[in-house]
Amino acid sequence: MPSASTKAAATSTAADTRLAPGAPGHRRMSFALFAAGVAAFALLYSTQALLPAISAEFGATASAASWTVSAATGALALLVLPLSALSERFGRRAMMTASLVVAVVVGLLIPFAPNLEWLIALRAVQGAALAGLPASAMAYLAEEVRPKALIAAIGLFVAGNSIGGMSGRIVTGWAAQAWGWRAGLLAVGLLAAAGAVVFRLLIPKARHFTPGSRGPKALAGAVRPHLSDPLLMRLYAIGALFMTVFGAVYTVIGYRLAEAPFSLPQGVIGSVFLVYLVGTVSSAAAGRLVGRLGRRGALYLAVGTTAAGLLLSLADALVAVLLGLVLITAGFFAGHAVASSSVSRTARTGRAQASALYQSAYYLGSSAGGTLGAVAFHAGGWAGTVLLGLVAVLGVVSITLYGTHSARVAARAEAGRLRVRAAH
Repeated sequence: MPSASTKAAATSTAADTRLAPGAPGHRRMSFALFAAGVAAFALLYSTQALLPAISAEFGATASAASWTVSAATGALALLVLPLSALSERFGRRAMMTASLVVAVVVGLLIPFAPNLEWLIALRAVQGAALAGLPASAMAYLAEEVRPKALIAAIGLFVAGNSIGGMSGRIVTGWAAQAWGWRAGLLAVGLLAAAGAVVFRLLIPKARHFTPGSRGPKALAGAVRPHLSDPLLMRLYAIGALFMTVFGAVYTVIGYRLAEAPFSLPQGVIGSVFLVYLVGTVSSAAAGRLVGRLGRRGALYLAVGTTAAGLLLSLADALVAVLLGLVLITAGFFAGHAVASSSVSRTARTGRAQASALYQSAYYLGSSAGGTLGAVAFHAGGWAGTVLLGLVAVLGVVSITLYGTHSARVAARAEAGRLRVRAAH
């Protein structure tokens, strides 16, 4: 005969009208957010594989052309927190729809930019529009999906992000090789438009959203505790530094592979981004690494893997460069997974704001990495970009070592207090 607690659990489950696998609307919701992730991240990094062609078109240096990437990621970083608060007033579904529509419309205009300045400006507008998607999607899932199914739902959305970022670069690369870089950007704009249509047709209406108004003062009050938490600040810095390495490498790698001794065509350069699939594997393995090595041990392994990849990529052999990219990508995604998941575990209140702050730091790192990596490449070639990456990696090591030292000091202090209490 069922116990009282079993009956209570069954009643609670029956009363829970949120989505779960097998429930009406769950599959539609999953495909909708997957399509949104593909569309958004195909657009966000759409110019990255095309930078050598854009430089040639406008007679621009690598550092100048890199702003077509950095402007988008920088605008996203600055607006992700305000737009996540705005979604609490107008709804997650409405915010995600508006973000995708504006980003796609701008994406279809970008191929007709008359000069580099207009291209950078339109990319900034596109990044600002896309800022409304990530935090709103996470909040929508948290409100509409049952807790036991939440991790899988978020995982599918993140997979859409990864596949969108990879496919956008590959599509632009091959289309640009056949018809020019403007055709490449138009192709990815049409791909994103299809994803946006699928999202809007499939996304279920929100049934558990409660409108609220989080004004500037309330938002500042929610954010302030996170900015004063030393551990969270270290995690934000680690995320930004890892992304600095990644942004620098993938912004500049096209120039390196287009030059001698490689001289690869545009389509093949775009296909190099298939290496992103390694990141999917290393992200999934991050949880097991933390279980075996602890959070700091997993970070040290991620840092070591990234540094090894940077050094290996210095060789003038294509196999060595590609293997270096594999190691850099694996190390980055593992480190990012450890840092981002640690933010959610560390924040006791305002987890949405804590995650939004991490995303801001993450994309600011991407923006800084893209620009500084291109500047370093212009000044010292690929070796200059690698040096920048190693400096960022050293920053991660320093922060992690400081965290280890702080934890030991805190543990000794706590042990001392316990001894004093026991003595009395």
